[in-house]
Amino acid sequence: MKILVLNCGSSSIKYQLFDMTSGVVLAKGIVEKIGLKGSFLRNERFDGDKVKLEGEILDHQSGIEYILGMMISKKRGVIKDLNEIDAVGHRLVHGGETFKGSCYLDDITIKGVEDCSDLAPLHNPANLKGIYAMKALLPKVPQVGVFDTSFHQTMPDYSFMYAIPYSLYKKYGIRRYGFHGTSHSYVAKRACEVLKADFPRQKIITCHLGNGASITAIKDGKSVDTSMGLTPVEGLIMGTRSGDIDGGVLTLIMEKEEIDYAALNTLINKHSGLLGVSGVSSDMREIEAAAAEGNERAALSLKMYNYRVKKYIGAYAAAMGGVDIVVFTGGVGENGCEIRENICNELEFLGIEFDKDKNKGVRGIEKVISKDKSRVTVIIIPTNEEFVIASDTRYIVENLKV
Repeated sequence: MKILVLNCGSSSIKYQLFDMTSGVVLAKGIVEKIGLKGSFLRNERFDGDKVKLEGEILDHQSGIEYILGMMISKKRGVIKDLNEIDAVGHRLVHGGETFKGSCYLDDITIKGVEDCSDLAPLHNPANLKGIYAMKALLPKVPQVGVFDTSFHQTMPDYSFMYAIPYSLYKKYGIRRYGFHGTSHSYVAKRACEVLKADFPRQKIITCHLGNGASITAIKDGKSVDTSMGLTPVEGLIMGTRSGDIDGGVLTLIMEKEEIDYAALNTLINKHSGLLGVSGVSSDMREIEAAAAEGNERAALSLKMYNYRVKKYIGAYAAAMGGVDIVVFTGGVGENGCEIRENICNELEFLGIEFDKDKNKGVRGIEKVISKDKSRVTVIIIPTNEEFVIASDTRYIVENLKV
């Protein structure tokens, strides 16, 4: 079975074509700057062949046409005919309380995704464009939606509720939903496979640290709390997102700066976080370099970042009554040696005995980075959200045929 996985953003499309029989990613790439000047497609084939194609890509349907054209290209392609694509799996950001798991996308479920767009106005409409495009281009190919939020639907009400009038929750669905669910689910299960631990019996804290970042507490195989909330802006300090902030600060900024909701939304999503504090960049590598050269604001942003992650680890250990495994994943979590060390420093009281030598220079591979005698195992697990999407898609499509 061959499955095309799509992750559609507002002006980009990330994709991978999986051969689920062999487990090989036949091709992967990205379409960028959709509807903008200088749009292009960058593709990498399973044998290492790479190509970048520039062109006028006006919308998501055009972008997907480029992708499909690449798949069957005589020179660069990996399949002979589009009929070889058995299913399409979509990364969908927000499923609200409606979608507690991945689902087959028919007219009814697509309407359900549309109804969740108010909860993720920056993400769901873009995700839907990919669904509409595939429906037009390959109408007979089944499509499946895999939601960032569904893994967190096991959170208890006292964990996901905000202390606002209950009527607002009932009226608008205002509550904690959480994101990065496919990543948190994958790395937690994979960590247990590597460690030969029983997933349904573990207390696990997964740290997905990238430009967007979140932490999840997983107890007995279920998400019981997570740092992102109604939107991805809550929780950890991120590349350009503020993370946790006093609501009163937001109203004060609106009053003093005389800005409206849209401008405030841009401020906390695009101009805050590491970028806002450091004034250097949202890229952790550039911030670390600036801090090493003596930039005090860059150094401050790193201390704030590490402190926030450390605080959440401690909080989630308390919430679960302990912790057995701490997992680092995401671009920063997988590659940030100093970040991991600084976060784990002084967490010995939780049972974490970090091994600096094991951690040194480790980037992007599965590896235990705690001491052999450590009661809590700290491990790096590179995330693979696309594989989760492909696997869920295969399961659902195969069961449709039964």
